[in-house]
Amino acid sequence: MLRRLYDWTMSLAARKSAEVWLGIISFVESSVFLVPADVLFLPMALAKPEKVWRYAAIATITSVLGGIAGWVLGYYAYESLARPILEFYGKADAFDQLRQSVNYETIVLLLVTSGLAHLPPIKIVTILSGVVHVNIWLFIVSAIVARGARFFFLAWLLQRYGEPIRDFIEKRLGLIAAACAGVLIVLYAAFHVLAR
Repeated sequence: MLRRLYDWTMSLAARKSAEVWLGIISFVESSVFLVPADVLFLPMALAKPEKVWRYAAIATITSVLGGIAGWVLGYYAYESLARPILEFYGKADAFDQLRQSVNYETIVLLLVTSGLAHLPPIKIVTILSGVVHVNIWLFIVSAIVARGARFFFLAWLLQRYGEPIRDFIEKRLGLIAAACAGVLIVLYAAFHVLAR
């Protein structure tokens, strides 16, 4: 099922309505959808490199709006809407464990790492941010920084290196983003140890 969903998302890149689909996929990825917007962003940017910055802006804006929707789900409708979504993906128990083990500062760190590297998946963190009542303005700023950094970095790579970088991005960008997220977590932990 996941492979069919991935293939369907990839097929959207060839449509005239690709920009609209990019916005929709970026929006729902941040709150309820399983396939990352990168799957659509990459082929669109390679097909029309002159529009890569426009695509990055669309993906960033709609991803942040989708994150806000996830925050609203967590804040106002966790039991009635968000929890059934998490149960559908088999993530409800993991969500509950994460919810019990984080504090406010950790949530902000997770917003950045999930926005950059999908660690943990961004929809989990946006819903969690609403559940634990993260300040909406702090949430929005964190989402803009993290999602903007991801999409505009991808745009820069594609603009600079074109088609040869595609294979690298598809296979290794997750690892690089995860490494960056790991560095952020280590710096965060070191800061807390030194601050004591």
